[in-house]
Amino acid sequence: MISSLTGTVQAVSLNTAVLNVNGFGMLVNATPGTLSTLHQGREATVHTSMVVREDSMTLFGFATTEERDVFEVLIGVSGIGPRTGLAILAVHTPEEVRIAANTKDTAAFTKVSGIGPKGASRIVLELNGKLVPTGAPVSSASASAAGGSASVWEPQVIEALTGLGWSEKDATATLKALSKADPEIVATGNVADILRAALRSMSSANRAR
Repeated sequence: MISSLTGTVQAVSLNTAVLNVNGFGMLVNATPGTLSTLHQGREATVHTSMVVREDSMTLFGFATTEERDVFEVLIGVSGIGPRTGLAILAVHTPEEVRIAANTKDTAAFTKVSGIGPKGASRIVLELNGKLVPTGAPVSSASASAAGGSASVWEPQVIEALTGLGWSEKDATATLKALSKADPEIVATGNVADILRAALRSMSSANRAR
């Protein structure tokens, strides 16, 4: 079992990244939040979970062990495959997933594309007792950890969004709209949380078109 990879980032795309580990190009699937921390040409470490099927072995990479651990619990639920587990963690932090499971908040899971009310009900039922809140803050208000001022985090978020295929114009417009619609999350300066919120906003806008 491969539990982590450390190497030079060769490429970052919409859903995956390639890390050069001792000459081997290792492809990992990851959430936008994790991918936003990876930069081509730089060394990085990702915590991984390997999913083995009859015809494939796929690596899923995460920025933290907590995210990986929640992912592995999620894919143990019937009907939740690795892609759906990754999609849940693209929308919610690990602690938010724990809280939703513990409080039977089906609405939190229906925010994830592809999960309807029935699926969400099954998820909270099967997660009962398997995921409990740790008491960690849902979002970090630490300016030093998150990047602090907009002059620091905004270019990082825009870079992540453009790296994921959005235009710089759309990314900038989304952040301006997000500042008005959800000033609290923007005030945290947390790059990963702001990126998640921006992606939710952009996905909702696309579905509305």
